Amino acid sequence: MFSAVMPTKLLADLFGRLSLALSAGIALRRAWRGETERVPRRWRGSMEAVGRGLDAGDGITAALGAAGDAFPPLVRGLVEVGERTGHEPEVFRELSATLDHTVRTRRDLLTALVGPSLQLCVAILVVGFLIWVAGAIRDGENRPVDILGLGLVGSAGLTWYFGAVAALAVGVALCGRKALASWRRHGVVRTLVDRVPVLGRAARDSEAAWWCRVASLAAGTGLDMGRLAGLASQVAPGLSLDPRAVEERLRGGATFADTLRESRRFPRELVEAVAVGELTGSTAETLDRLAGRYDEDARRGFVASARAAGFLVWALVAVLIIIVIFRIFSFYVGAIQGALGGR
Repeated sequence: MFSAVMPTKLLADLFGRLSLALSAGIALRRAWRGETERVPRRWRGSMEAVGRGLDAGDGITAALGAAGDAFPPLVRGLVEVGERTGHEPEVFRELSATLDHTVRTRRDLLTALVGPSLQLCVAILVVGFLIWVAGAIRDGENRPVDILGLGLVGSAGLTWYFGAVAALAVGVALCGRKALASWRRHGVVRTLVDRVPVLGRAARDSEAAWWCRVASLAAGTGLDMGRLAGLASQVAPGLSLDPRAVEERLRGGATFADTLRESRRFPRELVEAVAVGELTGSTAETLDRLAGRYDEDARRGFVASARAAGFLVWALVAVLIIIVIFRIFSFYVGAIQGALGGR
């Protein structure tokens, strides 16, 4: 019934206010009823389902399950951490901060992509304009001149061109989910992205930042390492670990850092930070600082990649314009030579 996921910004505000209410001594059921009246109408059904569970005496974790997918796995997992450890106000506050950080990161990335996206749209329109103009240019036999050499001229060619662009856009959108799944499974998409010099490093840094942030929050509540690894894997599937395997290694005398190192999925800097945190008893603080560093590195990498994409788009437009100029020049030179030869 509740299949859509609530917006991240809405979730961040919701749990931020719940943290304040619980810290002030307000009962969770009462605070939740107040939040139900505050959220947009579209999400009140999900909120009311949770409220009914709380009124029936269910814990917050079980109550959230009644809302279906409205609350993502990360939210449900961290809420469960707060409920189990009795640190609900603190966990809700950190969860709010984590979600709010997600919103800011996405906003920065979208802002960086605005320029390249507009440039790509201009490039598409320029090509379409050239195809349309080609229908008005005629050779000596009154045939349209194919300026771009694509076999598309005039209104008919323009229709085919925009149809192909639309089909390509739909194909990219449909393949997006499969590409994401391939990235999470360390499949072909991850292999290809990893080979892109700047973008690959930024993607890895972003994933490592998410892992560190959630692991830091879980470690700060005293959660066992197996459960910590499971929660962190929900936001960083590429750095996933089997919680049961982690627990078995720890019972066998290995450290958590050893377990991360043996998986060969984690950056050396992250493994070393965990090792230092285990020795000093400051795993949560160490991972939190490392998350900030990874975030900054990822942000710079994504911005640089967006600028490079914008440059490539404009370079493509420039090449097209040069090709058009030479083809038109060649056409008119040929026409002049033909006229002179005819004389």
